Amino acid sequence: MSFSALRVLLVGPLPPPAGGMANQTRQLAELLRGEGASVELVRTNAPYRPAWAAQLKGLRAVFRLLPYLAQLWRGAGRADVVHVMANSGWSWHLFAAPAVWIASLRGLPVVVNYRGGEAGSFLARAAGAVRASMRRAAVLAVPSGFLQQVFSGYGMPARIVPNIIDLDRFHPAEPPRQAGRAPHLLVARNLEAIYGNDTALRAFALLSQHYPAATLTLAGAGPEASALAALARELGVADRVRFPGRLDREQMAALYRDADLMLNASRVDNMPNAILEALASGLPVVTTDAGGIPFMVEHRRTAMLVPVDDAAALAAATREVLDDAPLRTALVSHGLAEVQRYRWHSVRSELLAAYQTALQAQER
Repeated sequence: MSFSALRVLLVGPLPPPAGGMANQTRQLAELLRGEGASVELVRTNAPYRPAWAAQLKGLRAVFRLLPYLAQLWRGAGRADVVHVMANSGWSWHLFAAPAVWIASLRGLPVVVNYRGGEAGSFLARAAGAVRASMRRAAVLAVPSGFLQQVFSGYGMPARIVPNIIDLDRFHPAEPPRQAGRAPHLLVARNLEAIYGNDTALRAFALLSQHYPAATLTLAGAGPEASALAALARELGVADRVRFPGRLDREQMAALYRDADLMLNASRVDNMPNAILEALASGLPVVTTDAGGIPFMVEHRRTAMLVPVDDAAALAAATREVLDDAPLRTALVSHGLAEVQRYRWHSVRSELLAAYQTALQAQER
């Protein structure tokens, strides 16, 4: 079996706004088409039609959901397999579960590709409903051993199909960054409470005592933007903190190559693409040990791991990396080697096997 001539109905979000799952959906569609597959996209975050419906809180979901269901029904009639990019909470109930049930009604095999970092708390509340839908799916695919363990705990076996990183786009700076310059630190997460950007700011304020010329870029957008800007002023570092907003893929790739180290202070996480992109770009990474992160990086080998919500530990680990050239070099070298696992060349066979399993299950 090959991807060629396979008809895939891919269900998931697309940029804008850019984010881990949206970027993965867009990239997967491009890669599958490059392999000769026919890909039809059903977008879970399509613009509201009419546009004024976006202002109708409480009702606007209906304006998105009804066209979405119609697209699913029509698209399922033209596909061989349905690939659903799934997340926790209302995203599961409003978009993933209906896609599974409609595909089942149309007699199509379904691959549920679950990616939510809050899977544990979500399944604690809704495992029964999720299991009811998963009985209609042929394959549950997750990107990490962390999520595999979480779902296993609720009686749902999963196979690992890792995230995919474009190593042509995300690569080390050439020529290498200049040694001895004031460090430029980067946070590449959306400005939401679960990503702990306030902790990253506090850690940067502590680091500023040792590196008064250091700068920090928080690349992303979200509801915490104003509060974070206010916190930067309160901490006395606003003149050296930049909020460029949401950036596209090329801008992010360039930003990684300009930075000296990536900070990730997330409180809840699964397998953040931002960490993989940083490793691929030759950046040392200092991150919390939230959720599935310890499943993807190893402390002091491919990244530095610190406890959640500990600004002092985040700052101390960052300072150690900045001051210890052999440690920094080793982290970068091992990170570049580790990220090879996430090339399309490495992942494609695992995804193809998942599709093959789904198609064979449907035949049986």
